[in-house]
Amino acid sequence: MVTSAVSIVTTMLTFTPYGWLVCIWVLVVSFQYGYHISALNQIQATLTCRAAPPFLSHGLPTCIPMSDAEFSLVTSMFTVGGLLGSLSASMVMERHGRKAALQISGLSVAAGSGLMAIAPSTSLLLLGRFLTGCGAGIGLCTGPVFLAEIAPSNIRGSVGVLTQLAIVLGIMITQMLGLRMATPTLWRFVLLFSSAASVVQLCLSRFIVETPVWLKQHGKPEDSRLVQSSLFQEPDFSNSVEDPLLDETLQGSQHQLDDHREPTSPSSLDLLMSFELRRPLVVVSSAMISQQVSGINAILYYSNDIFSRVLPDAGPYVSLGITLVNTLMTFPPIFLIDRIGRRPLLLASVIGALSSLVLTGYGLNTGMTIVSSIAILTFVMSFAVGLGPVPFIIISEVAPSRAASTLSSVGLSLNWIANFIVGLAFLPLRNKLSGGDSSKEGRVFYIFAGVLFLFSSIFFRSYRPRTQRLSE
Repeated sequence: MVTSAVSIVTTMLTFTPYGWLVCIWVLVVSFQYGYHISALNQIQATLTCRAAPPFLSHGLPTCIPMSDAEFSLVTSMFTVGGLLGSLSASMVMERHGRKAALQISGLSVAAGSGLMAIAPSTSLLLLGRFLTGCGAGIGLCTGPVFLAEIAPSNIRGSVGVLTQLAIVLGIMITQMLGLRMATPTLWRFVLLFSSAASVVQLCLSRFIVETPVWLKQHGKPEDSRLVQSSLFQEPDFSNSVEDPLLDETLQGSQHQLDDHREPTSPSSLDLLMSFELRRPLVVVSSAMISQQVSGINAILYYSNDIFSRVLPDAGPYVSLGITLVNTLMTFPPIFLIDRIGRRPLLLASVIGALSSLVLTGYGLNTGMTIVSSIAILTFVMSFAVGLGPVPFIIISEVAPSRAASTLSSVGLSLNWIANFIVGLAFLPLRNKLSGGDSSKEGRVFYIFAGVLFLFSSIFFRSYRPRTQRLSE
């Protein structure tokens, strides 16, 4: 406990108050990603007219009739937009900067959420969900890179975990709002809240600086030093001739580069062709895919539907409990990740997730609701400890800084593709495997366990931090 308290104080004192303002501004995009992962979960029955027939309120219908397949399409449209946003994120980051990319992200989320809030039909709901996904895709690629480029190496892991913390806080807030506002006249305010948050972020953007790394890469070393002095406490960084954004083992190689401009960012094809970048590509890709094929977002998208059959009156509260557990279990990695390392944390997470998925399937198949409910909670706990934060953190640690934006774009694109497949296929796959028999609905979780084992195995065989390779 004492060590954790010291860690908190040390981390907070590293940044200036303005530095923390920048961090919070960046984390809004991760919050929005989490928010929209679960935004439709609690309001599903009301939104799709299952809770009550439609009527007009303030000129808008109180619900939009949808089948399971149509609702799955609306849900998954978020990932289609996210994929497009991720694919374009690298180009935007390199040409216009990290800050501009986050501004575009905020604008897209504000427009998409606002459109969903006033949508009178499924088509406009789809368009709004798509725009929201585009913004989340750009933001989720850019946010971790931005944080990595402003965080000193000694706390970079802890700062990186804040991305996952913002995501789970977004999930928790939308579940809490949805639980209270899942009524015909209030559900639209769940979406308006997200739009308002992005508008506030855009208004604050005029006070936010660009990252020191991007400024240095684009021939602005003096601006880079000024930004560092505004972000970091004296005298640790402002008077240092070394770059505080680089690990010590990387600083020697950094000095071999030109002081004013680093090599240009590689293309996606370069990641495949370059021997130096191929392993980082495999590591990041397998980590990002593992995160999604674990089934976490299927649970967050459809937890109400999953538990409504076995716990008809408690489903919404179980969903809220899941998000609370997810939020609380995101705090331990903040203190552990720079102490015990990325690999041990992720290994413990995968083992816990695999065991929980098997037990969830068994509990649902045998009608043991207590077993399945506890297993779902332990799965979420396991995910939050490693599978949630680690994939975002390692992007900037397994490859040169010049490749971070491209690697982030490719990795997050694969993350969105896996997210889309899981979100679109979960309900039909569950129904197909069960054949309408409620005693077989747990089979789909065995599929998740098998695919997670496959991709996590690829990760552990390939993962090797860049700092370790250079020190050897």
